[in-house]
This record gives sequence, structure tokens and C-alpha cells, in this order.
Amino acid sequence: MLELTDQSMRRVLLLVASDVDALCACKILQALFQCDHVQYTLVPVAGWQDLETAFLEHKEQFKYLVLINCGANLDLLETLQPDEDTIFYICDTHRPIDIVNVYNDTQVKLLIKQDDDLGVPAYDDLFRDEEDENSEDSGNESEGSEPSEKRRRFDEAALERRIDRRRQRREWEERRREILFEYEQYEYHGTSSAMVIFELAWIMSKDSNDMLWWAIVGLTDQWVHDKITHIKYVTDVGIVQRHVSRHNHRNEDEENTLSIDCMRISFDYDLRLALYQHWSLYESMCNSSYTYSNLKLWSIQGLKRLQEFLADMGLPLKEVRQKFNSMDMSLKENLQEMIEESANKFGMKDIRMQTFSVHFGFKNKFLASDVVYSAASLLENLEKDNGNENFIEALDSLSRSNPDKLQQGLELAKQQLRAIHQTVASCICTNLIVSQGPFLYCYLQEGTPDVKIYSKPICLKLLCKHLLKCFVRSTKNKRCKVLPLVIAAPMDLEKGTVIVIGIPPETESSDKKNFFGKAFEKAAENTSSRTLHDHFDTSIIELKTEDRSKFLDALISLLS
Repeated sequence: MLELTDQSMRRVLLLVASDVDALCACKILQALFQCDHVQYTLVPVAGWQDLETAFLEHKEQFKYLVLINCGANLDLLETLQPDEDTIFYICDTHRPIDIVNVYNDTQVKLLIKQDDDLGVPAYDDLFRDEEDENSEDSGNESEGSEPSEKRRRFDEAALERRIDRRRQRREWEERRREILFEYEQYEYHGTSSAMVIFELAWIMSKDSNDMLWWAIVGLTDQWVHDKITHIKYVTDVGIVQRHVSRHNHRNEDEENTLSIDCMRISFDYDLRLALYQHWSLYESMCNSSYTYSNLKLWSIQGLKRLQEFLADMGLPLKEVRQKFNSMDMSLKENLQEMIEESANKFGMKDIRMQTFSVHFGFKNKFLASDVVYSAASLLENLEKDNGNENFIEALDSLSRSNPDKLQQGLELAKQQLRAIHQTVASCICTNLIVSQGPFLYCYLQEGTPDVKIYSKPICLKLLCKHLLKCFVRSTKNKRCKVLPLVIAAPMDLEKGTVIVIGIPPETESSDKKNFFGKAFEKAAENTSSRTLHDHFDTSIIELKTEDRSKFLDALISLLS
């Protein structure tokens, strides 16, 4: 990868997926390219079709391509058919990585943390040399001048050897299929791409506080959107924390001489309340997945519990309903301790979590999760509904020179969170979630309020996670508590398509591994359903509306 920032190198094509971690990795890479005056062209790609189109359009001008959060989980050389001198650098969190990408190190260079366990099967278990077998066979046929009796015995021995070789080959192929099935069965996520690129910058001694902040936002994106386990998150926070201490360590004397446009990052144990510093405390509690599901705020009983919770803290309603910035300073000083103390009584023992915040100058303070929500809502902003334009706006919102864009994203994120929790309430109260046997299923019909925002994958996945959390808390059926969830929503009315997402069960010990990618593929194949597997996340597909029921039946029988 170091050769990528070599000044003598020609231009680079940068293909970046539409998620917040990819945006952050892109920002760090752009800063590195700027350092070394490397020319590049940036192309956002929302799925495999975009990636193929971008490659075909640019393959004549570019021999070096960098792919961020896309390209790892499909055989790139087979898909794109590039020239032999084209080189792909892939930094992608999607796992498992396609085995051809792993073992082709001439054209495909993977940027991965060394301690990321990929669980890749051994080369000899997957690839076999055909030449040896053929040469043995042809060698046996050139013994033409032997006496006939001897030749007959020799032919029998050769035949036995050939039969034996074929049997071994069948056994090897059977074993290969099993190994591959086991390797490719589950989809999951590795270390944040922004963190990987940041560590690269650090190795090159070119890291900065801005780059570190983008790495933090990339990691927080994985946490907010439930892509990694709690243990993985805490481990990576520990790694980042060392860099934060290195970049933000100041003496007391220096503290007084800070400039007005400086940037400070600090480690925090902060509340798991979405956007609460830019909202009212009450609104934040009503629209945060953690408090919403724990207090069961979709029910009248739950709203009473919220009132009791606020009363237990001794916070006047007038204070919690006004903007956080306008709250009484004396209340704000001990707010976190007050909330934590009362939360323990209400069964919310981990209402605080490890995270980071940033101060821009003296005025603006943001939590890493604020920036994630803001950038994600800009990425899927329906007001514009222009993928490339939204991508650029979301990318701009990550620059500290653009606080207005960030604020715009925060307002959009609030609307999105409100809509998600209203949808969760209506799905639970009208029993829209149905047990199909091996999984839970929910279909959002056309005409559902805010249904349009669920045609976008990040928003629908967020709804899916929040809905499952709340359903698990609301149901009395023990079996339903450990089931995965499949959700379908209208995608494109003109084309008559729905978007379908599957997520793993909501359990404490969940390893976040998702088997729906392979299951969707098989169900579509078995029923000849018209599906489009275009997303880099294989657990998200598009499906013709009229094929929905046969696809669902196939999925049920497949997973039963």
C-alpha cells in the first residue's frame, strides 16, 4: 500500500461504498494522497452494478484501483475481467473474503490488520494441480510396443490407478465443497476500514488528529449499526485510546494558549442516548433504541415508567423537555451520574458506554455517535435522492470546516429516529411481526407512514435492529426471543420491487454472524424468484413484489 502514495505513480481510481466507515476511510486516504501529491478520481459505488460500471468507464485510464468497503467478498478478477497489469487494493470490512482474492497476490492486494483472523482454509484444500494427473495419464498411453500379455496386465494396473485417482478426486472435491460451505456460510464484519487506513498513516508517520477522529467515527459506525460484537468494540476502543492520548496530551500551561479553531479529542464514558446534546433529553430518551426497548415506550405502561424514571432522578419535566443546551447548568453538571443511578433501579445497568467526543474550538462539542447519525442520514437523504450528491454532502459533513452540513445531518437524523420508533410502535401494537417457524417476518406495506425512508438499506437495517430488540422485550413466547428477523419494505413502485433484509437473533452472546446471504441466494435459486443481489452486504436483496410469497415459502422450508 505504501507504493500507492509514491509520487511517481500514475493516477488512482478510488471506489468507495456508501456507508459511514467507508466515508471516514476515504477522508483519511484523501489526506494521505494530498500529502504526497497523488492524483486520484473518487467514484461512489452503492452496489456491484455501480462498481462494474465505474470500472468499465475508467479501466483505460487507471491501472491502480483502491476499493473501500467493497469488492472483497466476490471474485473480483472473474467479475471485472481486468487486464493483467491492473492492480486492486482492497480495504473492506465485509467477511468472509473470497478465496480467489485471498490467494491472488499479484493483482489483488488486501489491506487487513494482521491480527484479524480471517479463518481462510489452506491453499491445498481448495486448489489442486491438474497437470500432474494429466501427465500421468498420457505417460501410460505411450507404451505401445510391449508384448500383448504384458500390456494387458499393465493396462489393468493403469485402469485401477486411474479409477483410484478419480475416487480421490471426487473425495477431494466433496471435502472442498464442505470446507467452502463452512467458510462462506456466515457474513460478518472485520476491523473498521477507517481504523486500518489510520494505522497505515501512523506507520508512515503521517497521522493527524483529524485522521484519528475519522478513524473513531468509522469504528463508532460499526457499533451504532451493530456490525461488531461488544468485545470487538471495546478492544478497538482501547487501541484508539492510545492514539488519542498521544495526539491530545497537553500540559496545563498549553491549555490556556489553545487557539479558537483547535481540535481536541477526549475519551468519555457517555450516555447511550442518541443525539441528546443536540435535542431535548426527553426526545432523546423516547427515540434511543436502548431506553425505548428497555422501558417499552411503545406502550402506555412504558410511558408511565419513563415518567417514574424522570421523577426518580428528580429532574423537572420543564427541564428535560427543553433543548439540552438550555438546561440548567447545575443539573447538567451531574446529569450522567444522576441518570446512571436511576437507570440501575430500572434495569438499565449499562446506560453508559465507552466512546469519544471532539471539541472544535470552544463552542462545538460532538460525540462520535452524533457524527455517525448525521453522516448516515445525509447519505440516504430522500429530499435529494441523488446518490452521488448525497455521498459528497455526507463526506463534506465530516470536515470540521463544514459545521453547517453536520447540523443539517443532525436534524435529518432526528426525523429518521422519530420515524423509526413510530414504525416500531405501530408494528408491535398491530402485531405485524409474525413467527414463520425458523424466523420472524415483518412486511411494511405501501401506505405505512414514512415507508419511503425504508427503501434505503442503512435506514431499513436500523429499523430492523430496533424492531427486533423491542419485539424480544415485548413477546411472552420464549422461542420467538431467539429467532432472527426478516423484514421487507417497498423499494420501487414503478419496477414493482421490495427490499428484503435479514438479521441474526438478538441475544447477549450474539457473534453478529449473519447466515441470510446464502439462504436468500438458495431460496431465489430454488423458486426462480426474480431477485437482485446487488448490495455489498449479502443479507440485503431486492425482489419482485409478486415473487415475495414463493420466495418466503422457499426460505421457510430451507431454514426449517
